[in-house]
Amino acid sequence: MGRMLKVWMDQPRYHTTEDGRWDYRVTIVFKNATVANEPFDEDALKKQLWPDQATYLKEEQRRFEILDAHWDLPIRNMELDGK
Repeated sequence: MGRMLKVWMDQPRYHTTEDGRWDYRVTIVFKNATVANEPFDEDALKKQLWPDQATYLKEEQRRFEILDAHWDLPIRNMELDGK
């Protein structure tokens, strides 16, 4: 659909303290800030990807039950070329 340009996931290589621990980080690069923040009707796409909506909703509920925490954190890339 062109809304997202890139998606990747990172896993930490070393351990940290329990209060700062994280298992995975998913980064989504959107086409631009407008696309990232504008309302988007996901219902048709969800029904296409998961035709069995009853199972989908049950699995989504379980996913949120086992989720300890999540953060939506906008980031920007810092160039290190000295300019």
